[in-house]
Amino acid sequence: MKRESGLVFHLLLVVSDIFAILLSFLVAYLIRTHLDQRPFYFQSAPLEFVASILILIPAYIIILAAFGLYRKSIFLPKNRFSEILHLLLASIIGMMAIITYDFFFEVDLFPVRIMAFYAVLSCFFFLCFFRGLVHFFRNLILKSHRATLRAVIIGSSKNTEYLADYISAFPESGFTLAGVVAGSKFIPKDLRRKQYSSLKEALRRAKPDVIFQTDDRHTEYVYRQAINRHLLYYFVPSSAMLTAQMGELELVGDTPAILVKVTPLAGSAKIAKRICDIIFSFLALILAAIPMTIIWCIQKISDPSAPAIYAETRLSRYNRRFKIYKFRSMKPEYCGMSPEEAFTKMGKPDLIKKYRAGGDMIKNDPRITKVGHFLRSTSLDELPQLFNVLKGDISLVGPRALVPGELHHYGDRSLLLSVKSGLTGLAQVSGRRDISFEERRALDLYYIQNWSLGLDFRIMFRTFGAVIFRKGAK
Repeated sequence: MKRESGLVFHLLLVVSDIFAILLSFLVAYLIRTHLDQRPFYFQSAPLEFVASILILIPAYIIILAAFGLYRKSIFLPKNRFSEILHLLLASIIGMMAIITYDFFFEVDLFPVRIMAFYAVLSCFFFLCFFRGLVHFFRNLILKSHRATLRAVIIGSSKNTEYLADYISAFPESGFTLAGVVAGSKFIPKDLRRKQYSSLKEALRRAKPDVIFQTDDRHTEYVYRQAINRHLLYYFVPSSAMLTAQMGELELVGDTPAILVKVTPLAGSAKIAKRICDIIFSFLALILAAIPMTIIWCIQKISDPSAPAIYAETRLSRYNRRFKIYKFRSMKPEYCGMSPEEAFTKMGKPDLIKKYRAGGDMIKNDPRITKVGHFLRSTSLDELPQLFNVLKGDISLVGPRALVPGELHHYGDRSLLLSVKSGLTGLAQVSGRRDISFEERRALDLYYIQNWSLGLDFRIMFRTFGAVIFRKGAK
């Protein structure tokens, strides 16, 4: 997805930095052993020496991050000199940290001290060089408009004219001008061909990825349109309204714009969450391998002709459809049906109203098998979803994965679909079926708007208690 291109470029920076750091130590070793004519007294092989530095790479990356070298603004041309200066400082401080570690723990990373000096110089050079390559290829890709975000500007103000000019002239900004909704006098003459009479028309015809609003008229409506379509929304404040407290302040050219985020789960936070998902789902699959095998065998013995694992279409982030895996808990003839269809088929349409009134739950649901009741009460039916987590369809923690046919029940479905669905979530550990539909939805919205990695860990910890004590399970 194009909106993830910025994340990809930042990942490339991290990868290039790691490569630059490792290469700098290798070069420092080769300089000392091959170019420096003074005798030396150590036996470490080149790769062995570089491998000893690997454990300290995360600390080096943290130092680079502390200097702001992974911020979005680092890609702005005007910040290039600042980036180089910070790389020099980070190279020196990073090396000092390694020398300090070497001194206190006596691991003998530098058998010859002059190698640290060579490493600082080569580290600074390679960091600048490889980052320069990332900048070059990023600009090359953006100039071809392959990864730029289509932007619509709405608002009758001087900032509209400036933004339209800037975005059109500099695709390196990451944006392509798709349309402008403003009075003609606020649009540069050569760009008036991209003028739209209304936001509704611009959204339908220009198909934007981002909306810039440059005045304060109908902000709630414009923001809601962005949320409903999963678009990024920037608000460009007047000088009187300029404040960094309203959101994440960025400079688009020389214009300050506030990125109003639906959720904190963006940028590097997504990377951290995805890494946790991969690690913990992989470990969980190893631990669950034997129970899953036993459940599969029981399912096949109880009904050899029916599948043990059932795949159902669900919705996740940005309204994306995917197949979610579960151990089958329903009778085969009702699998794939909505509750309304299933209850009608079995000749009990009166159960439909009872099911919806009970928060999408009914006691002794006739669709569920005896084995299925046990699997649901213990939550064992959800174990195959660990494969969905590993694949990236869902996350370990998140709002409930929505069924397409149930969308009309969710007034805030656009917000619910702004992050990946989860195997577990705040609603599940807060009572699961013991709380009402409205309460579950409110908890999901709270999670989305107040996400943190710490909250994820607390929910995962509470999940164990909810499963063991069957809290809210029916």
